[in-house]
Amino acid sequence: MAKKSAIETNERRRKLATGQAAKRARLKAIVNDKTLPIEERFQATLKLAEMPRNGAKIRIRNRCEVTGRPRAFYRKLKMSRIALRELGNQGMVPGLVKSSW
Repeated sequence: MAKKSAIETNERRRKLATGQAAKRARLKAIVNDKTLPIEERFQATLKLAEMPRNGAKIRIRNRCEVTGRPRAFYRKLKMSRIALRELGNQGMVPGLVKSSW
């Protein structure tokens, strides 16, 4: 099981990123628009830099829904390989057949 503080930090980042996504996208569109004057684009860059870094989508870490483990994460299942193995052995994952030979 992962540390509670790490899981909570990630949830805070997720909430902050969803709340600021529209403003961030609008500022990035201004920065990347080459038809606008350079001063206006620079001001948008400064405003983007003033925003909290934890509000960026890239800061969110994919974590296992079951254990909170940050590594060996399957995106399709939203869980780690260890949790998948444990639940698969119990027969809790539909369509997953444990091989044996």
